[in-house]
Amino acid sequence: MNKELILKNDVAELDKLAAFIEEVAAELGLDPEMEMNLNLALEEVVSNVILYAYPPDEEGTVSVVAKCDGKTLVFIITDRGKEFDPTKVKDADVTLSAEDRQIGGLGIYIVRNIMNKVVYQRLDGSNVLTLTKSIVNE
Repeated sequence: MNKELILKNDVAELDKLAAFIEEVAAELGLDPEMEMNLNLALEEVVSNVILYAYPPDEEGTVSVVAKCDGKTLVFIITDRGKEFDPTKVKDADVTLSAEDRQIGGLGIYIVRNIMNKVVYQRLDGSNVLTLTKSIVNE
């Protein structure tokens, strides 16, 4: 499987992302919990790109590619916005109360806990985030 979705940097586009993930999950026969977790992780990443990668009045896009070899599902999220490596963000301290916790970091914490592998690269002026999830129980 190899599918691609291209979204504008507009939060209204997130509905298309949810439909895309639903389609991928259906094609691969993933259970509802896996689909929900994938949707949560991808929505976190893509919404951050939409909200923060581009200046407020600049139109931009984010590409989401889904690839699967039958055992591993890989999502590659690419944008041409400002450089940002989410893998360098320190995890939020989830032992603290919401009031005591610093703002930020919770999203990447969630993504790291859902996905098996999270890799960032800056290639040819683009942010490329690769999220990998094993879809078979060994």
